[in-house]
Amino acid sequence: MATATEHENETKTRKGPKIPVLLREELILNGRDQNWVTERICGIVEKPQPWLWWFLFIPSALVAAVGVGFGLTYLVSTGVGVWGNTNRAMWGWPIVNFVFWIGIGHAGTLISAILFLTRQNWRTSINRAAEAMTIFAVCCAGIYPMFHVGRIWMVWFLAPIPNANAIWQNFKSPLLWDVFAVSTYFTVSLIFWYLGMVPDLATIRDRAKSWLSRTLYGIFALGWRGSNRHWQHYEIAYLLLAAISTPLVLSVHSIVSFDFATSVVPGWHTTIFPPYFVAGAVFGGFAMVLTIMIPARALYGLQDMITMKHIDNMTKIILTTGTIVGYAYLMELFVAYFSGAKYEAMAFKYRLFGPEAAGYWLMMSCNVVSPQLFWWRACRENLWVVMGVCMCVNIGMWFERFVIIVTTLPRMWLPGDWKTYDPSPVDVFTFVGTIGMFLTLFSLFLRFLPCINIAEVKWTLPESDPHFDDKEEIEDPGVKIIPTYQKEIDNGAIKA
Repeated sequence: MATATEHENETKTRKGPKIPVLLREELILNGRDQNWVTERICGIVEKPQPWLWWFLFIPSALVAAVGVGFGLTYLVSTGVGVWGNTNRAMWGWPIVNFVFWIGIGHAGTLISAILFLTRQNWRTSINRAAEAMTIFAVCCAGIYPMFHVGRIWMVWFLAPIPNANAIWQNFKSPLLWDVFAVSTYFTVSLIFWYLGMVPDLATIRDRAKSWLSRTLYGIFALGWRGSNRHWQHYEIAYLLLAAISTPLVLSVHSIVSFDFATSVVPGWHTTIFPPYFVAGAVFGGFAMVLTIMIPARALYGLQDMITMKHIDNMTKIILTTGTIVGYAYLMELFVAYFSGAKYEAMAFKYRLFGPEAAGYWLMMSCNVVSPQLFWWRACRENLWVVMGVCMCVNIGMWFERFVIIVTTLPRMWLPGDWKTYDPSPVDVFTFVGTIGMFLTLFSLFLRFLPCINIAEVKWTLPESDPHFDDKEEIEDPGVKIIPTYQKEIDNGAIKA
């Protein structure tokens, strides 16, 4: 079998000349067939979970219950004042965590929609988990604006619908744009995720042994029978949803950046924020995908489907987007210096050398320096290095939002109003609780739903080639034959 490093080879046939072809690295290793793919992925759902799954699930559920449950219950019963926000720092950890979780959810749509439209087959092994990560991250993000209202039962006033109090939203506010952007993103991503699972849910339904499993999976499979008509409608709907989802990747975090960029606050009022936030969201999202998929890959023995090729591609995207983010950081510093605006310059001087300077330098080292290790192939192929860099990126992206918000609002125009910001224990409890909530939801996803797209992975196998059974034996068993070329040679379309 040829390897990925052979950029050009020659196909030998019994009839016809040698034809140079480009050989690609296989996406499914060790010659696995379609039956193995079905058994391996469905086995995760059908068989008892390994003890490491329980080791992840039980602590995560406890952290979510204590953190989110206690933190939000205490907030609703007492008031929003239990957060660390003040009159000088009207935004703090809640908006930091909101932007952080929204950014985490961007890689799922990018992998699923954009890579699908560009026909990148390597996405098939990771798109399902990335889409699930998107849904769970947006759920964690939605907690903060909902409870920031104070009276959670009044959150429906955010929607522009008639109400008895004749209260209408300010459509000029980017905060309201957030409501529309995030809700639309969540709805489309949820439908996109669920639609892609329908064929696989039908597979689990047909294999289920208990009446309850057959009933539940049968309900969510929507009567799927795998007919030609079903596949035709499925592919059209999936393509349309991918086309709709693609602009959402750019629009959602651009609108989130408008929360800051449309203000006149020094350090925020800049046009670089929309592309800078989008690149940072993709950067952090891909790091989180690797953070959760590398352990899942080892836990369930998915090395033949989530190969080093997939990990290599994702690390290259992290390197690219991390370099873009680093460029944005440097441009912010340059513009603050070159503009001659003293308030802008002092805002960045405070970030670099003020009391919160440790957060800025940690952000720079985690987001700019650590991804540069991926220039070396040896680092991209070392899973410990990959996990270490991804954890650094996760930490750095949180500190990026912390630096933007917490080092800016408490120190704006009047020195008499300057004040430091300190998070409250409720802030810490709630954030840690959302991490537990995210891990709990992802653990349940691994337990009850197919974590890899069975149908799409099978499309990448040689068996899916319509001429798979028509291949002729070749003289050299170490050289791969391309059936399409063989057919053209036999028909006389290609001559020596």
